[in-house]
Amino acid sequence: MRRPYEDEALRWLTQARDEFHDAEDLRQRGRFYLALFHFQQATEKAFKAYLYPKVKSVEVFRTHSIDELSQMAIELDSDFKAVAPAKKLDTYYIPTRYPNGLPGGVPSRYYDDPGEAEQAMRLAKGAIDLVERKLQDGLS
Repeated sequence: MRRPYEDEALRWLTQARDEFHDAEDLRQRGRFYLALFHFQQATEKAFKAYLYPKVKSVEVFRTHSIDELSQMAIELDSDFKAVAPAKKLDTYYIPTRYPNGLPGGVPSRYYDDPGEAEQAMRLAKGAIDLVERKLQDGLS
C-alpha cells in the first residue's frame, strides 16, 4: 500500500531534520568528515521531501545530487534560488566516506576545518528551513 504523497514527504522531512541534528552534533564534536556527509544527506532528503508531493513521481529518489534536486525545485518555485548554493554539499557525498575518494588522503583525517563544517551546516540549514516552510504552507 502506497502512502499519500504528503505523508511520505513528512517522513522524508523528519529524517532530514533528524540527520541535520546528528550532523550538527558531529560537527560540534569535531567529527567533520561525518558531519559534512550528513549535512549533504539531510539536505538531499529535505529536497526530496519537497519535490515528491509536487512531481508525484519516485524519479526524485533516483538522484543523490543536491544540484539536480535544487534545479528541479527552482523550476517549481523560484524561492529555491536562494538556497541553490547548497549544491556545494554534493562535493561531500563520496570523498568524506571513502579513502579512494581522496587522492592519498583519509577522510577522517583530511576534513579538519571547522569553518568548512560550519559553512556546510549553514547551507544545509537554509535549504531544510526553506523546505519546511514550503511544506507547512502547502499542507495547511
